Amino acid sequence: MYPLRRNRRLRTNESMRSLVRETIISPNDFIAPLFVVEGKGVKEEIASMPNYFRLSLDLLEKEVKELWKLGLKSVLLFVKVDDKLKDNTGKEALNPDGLMQRAIKTVKNAVPEMIVMTDVAMDPFSNFGHDGIVSEGQILNDDTNAVLAEMSLSHAMAGADVVAPSDMMDGRIFEIRTLLEDEGFFNTGIMAYSAKYASAFYGPFRNALDSAPVDVKDIPKDKKTYQMDFANREEAIRETIMDIDEGADIVMVKPGLCYLDIVREIKDAVNVPVAVYQVSGEYAMLKAAAEKGWLDHDAVMMEQITAIKRAGASLIASYFAKDVAKLIN
Repeated sequence: MYPLRRNRRLRTNESMRSLVRETIISPNDFIAPLFVVEGKGVKEEIASMPNYFRLSLDLLEKEVKELWKLGLKSVLLFVKVDDKLKDNTGKEALNPDGLMQRAIKTVKNAVPEMIVMTDVAMDPFSNFGHDGIVSEGQILNDDTNAVLAEMSLSHAMAGADVVAPSDMMDGRIFEIRTLLEDEGFFNTGIMAYSAKYASAFYGPFRNALDSAPVDVKDIPKDKKTYQMDFANREEAIRETIMDIDEGADIVMVKPGLCYLDIVREIKDAVNVPVAVYQVSGEYAMLKAAAEKGWLDHDAVMMEQITAIKRAGASLIASYFAKDVAKLIN
């Protein structure tokens, strides 16, 4: 009761504020997404993601060593493959000498302790830009699951610690977990994109990997038949609980800032780590505003990251991971 209770006593200076701070950000909170391309000495800036790059394997090795020195302990790998390797079956994704498989080995050879997570999805390998096999204008669910399971096994055989299916096909976690168990990969984790919404915030990412759905007659021009409707809340909880029941070790909400209510709902409903993906559009908006001088880049970045963790995130996949680690250090 005022004046006996004055809340401002605990805000008098930075030392006091730090002492009672409820949400602490550290490099241990982050998963650093990395884009990989063929070649040597390749460092291509992504036009819609300022200061973020596609890296060839030799520069990927240097990057993960730098990330490790900054205290970052996990990377999430994505690959950009040549158009001539794309088809409707994801065949290249199963190539034991494919770019993803070589990228996994590169990271593990460079920093054996680094946790390697891998994107499991067909869209980088699809000539239609979809996360599944396309047939007669439909995205096939069960046929796609079989490919995703084989893809996950291929990643595990290459040395991945965690596979991260981002497709939103029904039942794919069960298919992946079953195959991994059958083949003896008992310790390979699954981070399920459990509540992945059909969001307009993914544009820069799709530019980075050239993985947007193609505009072809009778083929869906978006991913709304498998990614979630952003108007839905209860569906996200159902999806997440199903993924856990099927064998997921970590669940994810994607995107981040517009879905913090979903993060809290899921955090309160489950007993596994909850990851949040702060996506490319969120990154690009802040970079653009900061370049214009309209926002203080580092201050807004930290406020956003703190909001995500405060909402309940156990892990944060963010293109700001390196920037935050440098700022903290």
